[in-house]
Amino acid sequence: MSRAFDVVIVGGAVHGASAAYHIAAHPAFSGRVLLVEKDPSFAFAASALSAASIRQQFSDPTNIAISLYGIEFLRRIGETLAVGADRPSISLVEGGYLFLATAAGLPVLTENHALQASLGADIALFSPDEIGERFPYLDLDDIVAAGFGATGEGWFDGYGLMQALRAKAKSLGVETLSADVAAIRHANGRAVGVRLADGSEITAGTVIVAAGTGTRDLLAPLGIPLPVAARKRCIFTFSCRDRLPGFPMLIDPSGVYCRPEGELFLTGTAPPRDEEGDARDFDVDWDLFEDVIWPVLAARVPAFEAIRPARAWAGHYDMNLFDHNAIIGRLPTFDNVLVANGFSGHGLQQAPAVGRGLAELAVDGRYTSLDLSPLGYGRILEGRPLIEKNIV
Repeated sequence: MSRAFDVVIVGGAVHGASAAYHIAAHPAFSGRVLLVEKDPSFAFAASALSAASIRQQFSDPTNIAISLYGIEFLRRIGETLAVGADRPSISLVEGGYLFLATAAGLPVLTENHALQASLGADIALFSPDEIGERFPYLDLDDIVAAGFGATGEGWFDGYGLMQALRAKAKSLGVETLSADVAAIRHANGRAVGVRLADGSEITAGTVIVAAGTGTRDLLAPLGIPLPVAARKRCIFTFSCRDRLPGFPMLIDPSGVYCRPEGELFLTGTAPPRDEEGDARDFDVDWDLFEDVIWPVLAARVPAFEAIRPARAWAGHYDMNLFDHNAIIGRLPTFDNVLVANGFSGHGLQQAPAVGRGLAELAVDGRYTSLDLSPLGYGRILEGRPLIEKNIV
C-alpha cells in the first residue's frame, strides 16, 4: 500500500464511513482516501450499540435541517448505496417520536413545533384527546399536549447503515486499514499525516478525525482541547404480553424513552447527573432499569406493569460537555484537520449530513449544501453554547 493519501480518515464507524463515501462520490474529487479503523469488529462502537433512531423534533434549526436530509438519505439508501446488485436495507420504521409534555413543558413544545413546521418537518401537535385516541394504552393524567412525527421520524439498523456506507465507499475506491492511529503528525501549523501505533507513518493532505471517544486524546497534542468525555448509556429490552399497536418512540417528560424492537420493546434513560463520570466499562446497570426506568414506564403504560426483561447492553457516547451538540468542521490553527465528534447520542441520525459536510470542506473548501458552521469549534473558543432544548 502506498503511504500517501489525499485524505486520511481516522475512525471507520458511521461518521468516518459517511465522510469517506461522500468524498469518493464527490464529482470534483479524484484523489485517494484511506479509512483507518482500529477495531473492525466494531464491538464497542457507538454506531453498533446505540438505539439508532432519527427525529426532527429539535429546537435548533441546524439540527432539524441535518435530520431532514438524514431521513431522505435513509429512505433512498437501497438506491444510493447499492453496490452492483446488492441493495442494502436498514429496516427503516417511520414510527414517529411522541414527545409528551406536562403543563410546565408546554411552552417549549409549542415553540419548537412552530419552528419544526416552518422548516418543513411533518410534526403534529396533539391535544390529550388526540393522544388518547391514537395511543389508548397511555396514561395521560399529567399530559397536556404532545409532538408527534407523523412521517420522517423513527428507527433503523444503525450497524447496517455503517456497513452500507463502508461497502459503497470501498466500491468507489476508498482504501481501508485496520490499525490504531497513535498521533496526528504536523508541521508549521498543518497536519502532514498520521503515525500508527506500530511506528509507521502515513502522509495526508487532509486529516479527518471521527474517532468517537478517542478523538479528544488525538487532538490534545495539537493544543486543541475538546470538551468531550465518554459517557455510558445502557439500553434494556423487554417483552410485554399485551399488544400495543402503533407504539411510537415514546419520550416521557422524565427523560425515559421506549420504542418497539421487533417483538420486544427497547428502553433507556440518562443516569442521574451526580452519578455521571468518564465511562470505563461496558457493564449494564440493572439498578437503573429496576429503580428508575421501569417505574416510569409502568406508570405511563399500565400494560408495562407486567413485563419480562430480556437482553441489555451498554455503550459509550462521545458527550459534548459544553452544550451537548456535535462539534464539526475545521479546527483552529489547523485548516486541514477536520473533526466530527461530541454527538451526545445524535450521531447515527446526523451521519449522512455530517459526512456530506466534511466532504464539502475537504473537496470544495467550504460548505456548499447545508451550512454546518453553527456546529463548528468556534463556538467553543467564544464560550457561545448552541442551546438545544430537546435533549433525549
